[in-house]
Amino acid sequence: MPEGAAWGLSRIGQIAVTVQDLERSVAFYRDRLGMKHLFTVPNMAFFDCEGINLLLSKPEQPEFDHPSSIIYFAVDDIHRAYAVMSGRGVVFERAPHQIARMERYDLWMAFFRDSENNLLGLMSRVSRG
Repeated sequence: MPEGAAWGLSRIGQIAVTVQDLERSVAFYRDRLGMKHLFTVPNMAFFDCEGINLLLSKPEQPEFDHPSSIIYFAVDDIHRAYAVMSGRGVVFERAPHQIARMERYDLWMAFFRDSENNLLGLMSRVSRG
């Protein structure tokens, strides 16, 4: 990178979610959400999200024992994702709903909680044309 060039972070490599029960969490993300489980080591499990790792981990210290930020999973068809996940026992806060009307698409979202009560979201850009 040339000296003086603008530098900034741009690519997420991994997202960590704090969990209390690792086995229960692995089962939820693998079996209910259908995510690709990579591997599990003591106190941590890794999933592949098309090149971004999702790390489920038990808190190493008391100050890390808190709910995660909201992770939004992008899906092509939010209504189908909602139906499939509901059929697998995922409980949603409410049905998918429109958040914003953009120039070429509508932004839809739906929220649910994982087995550790962390809030997660689905998002979908629904074409209008």
